[in-house]
Amino acid sequence: MKFKTTTLVSLLAASCFFVGGSALATTFKVAVGDAQGSAQWEMATKFKSAFEAKTAGKHKIDLFPNGQLGSEETTINSASMGTLDFSVVAVNNVTPFSPTVGVLTLPYVIQSAEEAKKLVTGDVGKELTANTVRDAGVRIVGWTFTGFRVLTNSKKPVKTLADLKGLKIRVPKNEIMIASYQAWGINPTPMAWSETFTALQQGVVDGQDNPYITVSSMKFNEVQKYITNIRYVFSLEPIIVGEGLFKKQPADVQKAILDAGAEATEHSYKWLAETEDKIKKELTAKGMQISDPADGEKEWISKATTTVWPQFYKSIGGKDKLDKVLKTLGR
Repeated sequence: MKFKTTTLVSLLAASCFFVGGSALATTFKVAVGDAQGSAQWEMATKFKSAFEAKTAGKHKIDLFPNGQLGSEETTINSASMGTLDFSVVAVNNVTPFSPTVGVLTLPYVIQSAEEAKKLVTGDVGKELTANTVRDAGVRIVGWTFTGFRVLTNSKKPVKTLADLKGLKIRVPKNEIMIASYQAWGINPTPMAWSETFTALQQGVVDGQDNPYITVSSMKFNEVQKYITNIRYVFSLEPIIVGEGLFKKQPADVQKAILDAGAEATEHSYKWLAETEDKIKKELTAKGMQISDPADGEKEWISKATTTVWPQFYKSIGGKDKLDKVLKTLGR
């Protein structure tokens, strides 16, 4: 009788785990590297509401902004190992785990938000997602469009590469971005995102680069004075899910994740267009001075593309991969 009772309890538990094709109510954790008010937060908030609606409120999402669950690099590892569900991260932080994604951070490849969207929502994005599953054990399910990474610093206006010399610039721990600054004549300081504000505040570094929306949401105007409108990298920030977790979900939950990701991607694209100009004006009103690079950025572009691109053909899967991207963009 004891065996039968135990078996019956087990069967009842198993039968209760799935209801209408979906797992029992679950609350998923989503790490967000940036603060509330950022493009990452906006996209993650849309993903949360869309996913909860598509699962009729049965499954919930909790958001943890401002690096509460660890650095972006740490959360990628955690998602891969199954100790974290989702994370929103800068694509340059995915590149060390899945090098082919680096094609999106090669300097001056992406020249507009429209081009960024065309790449990540088309065949190139599908291929990079498959590679990231293979290489890193995480799946990209949506994209944040955050804008071009403009240069900020606390010392002086920067318009030329000569102006850049002598400044200590923080960059992510990303070989392509490090190589870009080296091509411009300085050795940048690789640093985790979670350490950046304090380093700027204490003068460990003089500057950094990030999109306007991030500069605003992280309150960098409190520790930075000058902005240079360089356009070397368009910041794309995917939301990833651990592949092991994704595969464990029933088909309807998987579909809800992917559909919510697609909705959040579209929302992020529109939100950037509606928000960036307003933020520029707000930062100017707060005392930041904005300059354009001299001579249409030609010197910056020439140094970066001729020096950096060839260094990374192998890591992105071959020069033909870059050629495919450029062809997709009509160049």
